[in-house]
Amino acid sequence: MIHLRRPPILQLDDTPFVPAGVDLDAIDAQWTKMCAANPALFDGPILHVIAAGRSGCGGAMLQVAATSFRFHACGDVGVRPLGAKGICRRGDRVLLGKRGKDVHVYGGMWEFAPAGMVEPGRDPAEVVAAELGEETGLTVAAPPVAIALFLDEEARTWEVVHEITVDGELKPGGWEYADLQWCGADALPSPLSPAAQTMAELV
Repeated sequence: MIHLRRPPILQLDDTPFVPAGVDLDAIDAQWTKMCAANPALFDGPILHVIAAGRSGCGGAMLQVAATSFRFHACGDVGVRPLGAKGICRRGDRVLLGKRGKDVHVYGGMWEFAPAGMVEPGRDPAEVVAAELGEETGLTVAAPPVAIALFLDEEARTWEVVHEITVDGELKPGGWEYADLQWCGADALPSPLSPAAQTMAELV
């Protein structure tokens, strides 16, 4: 876990990332089967983290390149997507969501909501603010603040964690979460995803 006092700096490579030594036809065939079994899956451009490290003064530097989500979804071929997660607070409570059955990872587990993958050309804070509205119906009362960066080894993603002050009432939408709840920081639901267990130290 890298604790942040300022947003991470993203350095984008000009060349899209394609995993070496991968049979692209086999990936395409596997992706087609996965989509047939789960129509909720969607391929699109994401950012792959090539390297990550501290940059001093409470910052971090991420070297990233555009790639395709299907490379990540079809097994471990070396793609490490950049994700954005939020810790929403309301008084002494924090917002958690129970992952839906059709999500790519951690189905049926609880995590801090919202969360999403970062696409090329978008800032992690922008992504987590957009996901907040789409997944919960809440709106940001102030710009999200990046507070941490960590590698989710099970999901194989790098995650920028943001504190979010929110307005509005919960209006769950989409298929990512089967349930959303405000919970006491000392009474988190179970089972927590491995990423949520890592983030729990931040609340």
